[in-house]
Amino acid sequence: MMTLVRTPNIADPDGFYEELIESQRDMNDEQAELMNAKLILILANHVGDRNVLTEAIRLAASGRAAPTPST
Repeated sequence: MMTLVRTPNIADPDGFYEELIESQRDMNDEQAELMNAKLILILANHVGDRNVLTEAIRLAASGRAAPTPST
């Protein structure tokens, strides 16, 4: 059984965020929301584990942010 990774796990997180924002630069709000929904479903399919997805949904809905790295 997989568990949700709650520690930073993205190589170059700032670069990823910049790429995500840049990908939506010329979109209106509705187009950006649709793209985000598609991205969520693509990544959820990649994860595949329903327990992990349920945990991620609950974490996101709770308003708590994922942990940030210690400096």
